[in-house]
Amino acid sequence: MILFKAVTVKVSLMITLATVLLTSLSLAAKPQETESKPLPKIIALSPHIVEMLYDVGAGKQIIATTDFADYPEQAKNIPSIGNYIRLQLEKVIALQPDLIIAWKSGNPSDDLARLSQLGFKVVYSEPKTFRDIAKELRQFADLSGHSEQGRQVADAFLKQLDDIKDRYRDKQTITAFYELWSRPLTTIARGSWPQQHLNICRAENPFEQVSSPYPQVNIEQVLKTPIQLIIQPLSVNQKDKEGFNWRDWPTIQAVSENNIITPDADALHRMTRRSLLALDKLCLDIDKVRQSYLSGI
Repeated sequence: MILFKAVTVKVSLMITLATVLLTSLSLAAKPQETESKPLPKIIALSPHIVEMLYDVGAGKQIIATTDFADYPEQAKNIPSIGNYIRLQLEKVIALQPDLIIAWKSGNPSDDLARLSQLGFKVVYSEPKTFRDIAKELRQFADLSGHSEQGRQVADAFLKQLDDIKDRYRDKQTITAFYELWSRPLTTIARGSWPQQHLNICRAENPFEQVSSPYPQVNIEQVLKTPIQLIIQPLSVNQKDKEGFNWRDWPTIQAVSENNIITPDADALHRMTRRSLLALDKLCLDIDKVRQSYLSGI
């Protein structure tokens, strides 16, 4: 009987030791089983997509982009594989990206369709509002393996946006002409990206109700409207770096009073976190002109 009990205890002890050993081996194996996958290699097919990927910590994963992707400074070293007219498909195929993020309205649709047919994962970017930027920051962060940083950046972006809106919500409006391009003279209307800037900054656009979001206008149409401010964004990528010659039209109130501002078009028009900084400065510059008019009343 004593011998039987001893054998039973010994067997039980051996089972316990075996269980502990198996558990230890299982725990030791887990880090290898749950080892994180490599971060995806990304082709970013527009300057604004490149900027957003850098914003969420995925800049180093970009293996190719398109022309004019020049911000931040590191982006200038990313190889270009095309532009808004055509993509070099053979280069895309050679690079074998894990993910292609394309600008839906800014990239050639036939090239993107071909890449999808070839089995490449294509995700589209098409922000229409500032809040869309926050949404895409989170989306790109999730896709690139930087979810937490994307969430933090997007939350901070939305808070800053709400702060700017609150700051100017009750301001008196000022009439402004927005020069999108000089030759031919082109402005903005509802449905355009910059119109939201004017709405937030409390600047009234006399052409807002035109059916086309980016209407071409002539100087006679501008002269019919009392313009208190001219907004003339200029880009370093603009070949001549010149806008419309407003000095030839001193009868326009904004011209006679030298109320012409020239914000950075690249920062203002790219759908990125940086555009919010440009919005903040634009609203401040508009408010300075507004205050000059109010002080003269």
